[in-house]
Amino acid sequence: MGRVNFIARKEFYHILRDPRSLVVVFAMPVMMTFLYGFAVNLDIENVTLAIIDKDQTPVSRALADDFYNSTYFSPPEMTVTLADPESALKARDAAGVLIIRPGFGAAVELGETFELGLMIDGSDNLLGAAVQAFSNGVVNDFMQERLPPGVERPGIRVSQQVLYNPDLKSSHFFVPAIVAIILIMISALLTSVTIAREKETGTMEQLLVAPVTPGQILIGKILPYIAIAFIDGMLVLFFAKLVFGVPFVGSMLQLMVFTMIYVSASLSIGILISSLVSTQQVAMMFALVSTMLPSIMLSGFIFPIKNMPMVLQAISYIVPARYYIEATRGIMLKGAAIEVLLPQLGALVALMLVLLIIATRKFKARIG
Repeated sequence: MGRVNFIARKEFYHILRDPRSLVVVFAMPVMMTFLYGFAVNLDIENVTLAIIDKDQTPVSRALADDFYNSTYFSPPEMTVTLADPESALKARDAAGVLIIRPGFGAAVELGETFELGLMIDGSDNLLGAAVQAFSNGVVNDFMQERLPPGVERPGIRVSQQVLYNPDLKSSHFFVPAIVAIILIMISALLTSVTIAREKETGTMEQLLVAPVTPGQILIGKILPYIAIAFIDGMLVLFFAKLVFGVPFVGSMLQLMVFTMIYVSASLSIGILISSLVSTQQVAMMFALVSTMLPSIMLSGFIFPIKNMPMVLQAISYIVPARYYIEATRGIMLKGAAIEVLLPQLGALVALMLVLLIIATRKFKARIG
């Protein structure tokens, strides 16, 4: 028993000598608990819905108030016009646009049939289905409240037009975002591990005594992973089109620009991680915690960011996958023009530059 205690104490001392491993070991369960507890929220509420009221009667205004007073919908920040309602869907300013044409108030008062128009962004299949169901529910409740008992409800119906994904297929929503997860896995995870492996096996010292500069080492290390990331991204897009029938209606050149910026940001994260750790195991744990989990949980990949607590929403602004996923879905499914995606492009460029500068300086300082 004494020998077992001796070995156990020795192992405890060995663990305590590596504080970075301890941080990961204890931080990961806490972080995962918070992420899964708060970010995993399948309740859909406060969906952004634009209402274009061309009737401008007390009845039409009452219907708009019922939509916004429910827990289902909230108004957009920008004004949406009838001239180009689809622009709000392409720019993700709204998940749906309800159009109340002239004559709605008179139709309700006279008990006549009337058709409301509803345009829905189907690129998010769960959100699109929710807009469909919630809209019908609000209109039905609105009509029931205004009729005496036993009176038949007038034929007020919602004519729904689902754009970008008419069948609301989940593959059209998830597959474009998978590119982001694969790219960050290849770029950040493998880059951090390969540089940590050089340190762990002692081959980094051999590179340092060779006639190469730290910058040349860095470029030589990341070039293969840029190529691999692009090949993997193209493979995913190929199978997305061939197997799942995901449409690609936008510009390939535009997507390649976003991909290059996103890969650069992901590689910077991997380099930064490698400069902070010495072993492959710790590098993998750090990469998992700092890239994979946020990219899946806080990017809008599965769960709507709007439904998360404000703290997690704030953190999501520094997750590169958030902007890349919005761009890929916009380009592939909606054919969004570059001016629509300028906010995502600007945010990705800013994150890439900040991460690249920090990672490069850290790496050169550490190996220098």
